[in-house]
Amino acid sequence: MKHDPVAQPAGRIRYVVIVDDHPLYGDALASALRHVFQECRIETTRSLGEAMALLESDVAPDLVMFDLKLPDVTGISGFLSLRDRIPDTPILVISSLTSLDVVHALMEAGAAGFLPKDASAQVLKSVLFDVSAGRKYLPKEFQKAANVDPARPDCQQVNQKLADLTPQQTKIMKLICAGKPNKQIAYELSLAEATVKAHITALLRRLGVQNRTQAAVLVESGNIDGAVGASDADARAFLSQ
Repeated sequence: MKHDPVAQPAGRIRYVVIVDDHPLYGDALASALRHVFQECRIETTRSLGEAMALLESDVAPDLVMFDLKLPDVTGISGFLSLRDRIPDTPILVISSLTSLDVVHALMEAGAAGFLPKDASAQVLKSVLFDVSAGRKYLPKEFQKAANVDPARPDCQQVNQKLADLTPQQTKIMKLICAGKPNKQIAYELSLAEATVKAHITALLRRLGVQNRTQAAVLVESGNIDGAVGASDADARAFLSQ
């Protein structure tokens, strides 16, 4: 793909860290970046651990481009850890994971923007201009969905739904929000994995959601301190199906 040189964006982007475990995509992204920020230092890491180790060396990137699907990350927990480490640095999430709930959660948690991995090079340039100027970016389809969501329950409704869970379901919900897979939940609660699956099916039905991602979003929207760990960062970690 040919990239024509463009004028330097208004923002001061001199150092970018890419966090992506696919070498070909990471290299292509770095190449595209060099055509937008022509005198920029660019480093690529392949995991959250590598990125955190790099940041421990007191580097100060102006922008981080972060893929959600990394070998050492569950859901958006990796993004949350990175945001907590560099709260003042814009983090642009670039991912093939395009769930509305996940994207909204990322933006609410402080992402500078979300860009699907199938976006064109021209769209990437436009997004980089926005982010470098301090603006946030969301594709139009996510903006529309974010502006109007009449089905989203209010805090009181969420509290009531969570209060209706059985003690065992509440324990399982806590572990789901902490990013635990079924096998680990079964081990920690001394239950058969099939029993855990049955409990999860029942609690999803009781909460009125279709999967664990939606359940975690529901917990987050309740903003409850202590009930099921919603005040902890791990309560915002979403599990894949």
